[in-house]
Amino acid sequence: MSINVLVADDHEVVRSGLASLLEGSDINIVAEAQNGEEAVDQTVRHKPDVVLLDIRMPGSDGLDALEQIHKRVPEARVVVLSTYDNPTYVARAVALGASDYVLKGTNRKDLIAAIRAAAAGEPPTRLGELRRVAGTMKERPEAGDDVPLTNRETQVLKHIALGLSNKEIGRSLDISVETVKEHVQNILRKIGVVDRTQAAVWAVRKDMV
Repeated sequence: MSINVLVADDHEVVRSGLASLLEGSDINIVAEAQNGEEAVDQTVRHKPDVVLLDIRMPGSDGLDALEQIHKRVPEARVVVLSTYDNPTYVARAVALGASDYVLKGTNRKDLIAAIRAAAAGEPPTRLGELRRVAGTMKERPEAGDDVPLTNRETQVLKHIALGLSNKEIGRSLDISVETVKEHVQNILRKIGVVDRTQAAVWAVRKDMV
């Protein structure tokens, strides 16, 4: 049984490349979209099993589209296919219910595996950026609103959720990199996560960014 897929990417060469890459598999591209609005409209029209969704697109971006798709076609599975290994993007994809987050450049075998897993409602694949994050966050009860973050820790956490490095955070807040590192460790301990991406997920879920 074939898997019907919608490909949403603003670059024609990417869409053509994906069509060539998936040719000969059990995956059938039923529609294409060049931006977020088209992605939502085409998903509503074609009801694909899986939407392959880029993030950076003109107008409404992929994350906005992801939110709208899940509101209007809740049964659709969405695999984010992005160039950007950005904790904010991964965090928002988790919070908005993406099935997986796969980096562009993934080989054919792994991409097909990710699409098949999404279509079957299985957990994110081992190569997907979501697996570690989504799995860990699902197992851990969310910290309550009374997490005692200081004002400075809250500022640092917001910067982490925006994908900034320690150096960039230090420059923005006019503090040393070593001080940033101390704040990061305190934040991870207080909110009960093990890395920056999970911290970004937590911040997104708390509407901090």
